[in-house]
Amino acid sequence: ASHDAVVWGAVVAVVSLVALGSVGVAIPLALRGDLSADLSQRMRTAELLLKETPLIDGHNDLPWNVRKFMHNKLHAFNFTAELSKVRPWSRSSWSHTDLPRIKKGHVSAQFWAAYVPCGSQFLNAVQLTIEQLDLIRRLVDQYPEHLQIAVSAAEVETAFRQGRVASLMGVEGGHAIQNSLGVLRALYELGARYMTLTHTCSTAWAESARPSEATPKDPSVPDGLTKFGKTVVREMNRLGLMVDLSHTSQATMRAALAASKAPIIFSHSSVYALCPSPRNVPDDVIRQVAANGGIIMVSFYSHFLTCGEEAEVRHVVEHINYIREVAGVDHVGIGADFDGINKLPKGLEDVSTYPRLFAELLADPKWSIEDLKKLAGLNILRVMKEVEQVSAELRSKGVTPHEDELPASQMLKPNNCSYVFVKD
Repeated sequence: ASHDAVVWGAVVAVVSLVALGSVGVAIPLALRGDLSADLSQRMRTAELLLKETPLIDGHNDLPWNVRKFMHNKLHAFNFTAELSKVRPWSRSSWSHTDLPRIKKGHVSAQFWAAYVPCGSQFLNAVQLTIEQLDLIRRLVDQYPEHLQIAVSAAEVETAFRQGRVASLMGVEGGHAIQNSLGVLRALYELGARYMTLTHTCSTAWAESARPSEATPKDPSVPDGLTKFGKTVVREMNRLGLMVDLSHTSQATMRAALAASKAPIIFSHSSVYALCPSPRNVPDDVIRQVAANGGIIMVSFYSHFLTCGEEAEVRHVVEHINYIREVAGVDHVGIGADFDGINKLPKGLEDVSTYPRLFAELLADPKWSIEDLKKLAGLNILRVMKEVEQVSAELRSKGVTPHEDELPASQMLKPNNCSYVFVKD
């Protein structure tokens, strides 16, 4: 047999061995593909790997595009179609997701974003968020042979074994709770499993990343987290709702890491040292994420990778490797942000392209098969399990729901749509 055939046989044997273990169990592997293999060979290895290990992406904005393009009318939406050939999707640079491409990309689990614009913050943000969670559930119900709702790490593993895409939900933006811990709890009960503390707007209790360092700080906005903001984090810990720090200011990142008893996540961010965007994560925070046990899921947005409009696969690899170097291989994942961005690296243009990223990493001697499994999904599964464990421990100790309220004096502006309760 040829040298390549022998190497490929070894890779198949290794991946087959992995299949004997349950999802999430680390199995030491000494063998891997030939580092000199060409791209087509590495693509085959990557696809084998992703058939045996769940690929879990931290953030996809398809639900908001369904609202924009279809007004949430799913009877007119065919998710099994190649949307790149169907209007209005085919004309949008923001559309990257459909079931055929999800299957081609070997996506095993997806956090779908329940995003609503910051303009709704003092209006109907809660209603719109609930409608987006409802949309995600209805979409899953419409395609039960392909999709399955998951609200725990165990349910992700079950969906993977059954060949369905585990569909998780993340609320993008703390303005969605409208300063209410009761709403936060309700969103958890509806299935949300992370909340991004801010989007592009600050709340009365958490500071968002400003568009640039040159943007003046609004003096009415808190630095980092207020006392109520720290209570939000503690209540999320109690619930088992992951704290997502993408979109937050660096002060908020540091305050949340100090306040959280559970691992935190960055669902779609990259490295500040490689691209000084306020949406990226600085070195000291990367180190704190490692100490916290959390994860940074790397975005594919060109502006976060190169601070420009163009990027390549190698730039994503550079950000992944940087986090690995500073925090360790256990603290990096993938949160591409498909359907929420319009500038993508060449070679990573939609959800079908994930194997291309893993093929690139297979050429790097630092990355073992086991390391690639962690990046693909085992790291975020570990984080989910640890967040669930912290929640279970807090509840077993009798920690009850927090009942703090945001002081009226800290409201960013008067909310004329609110009923005012007079306390006796």
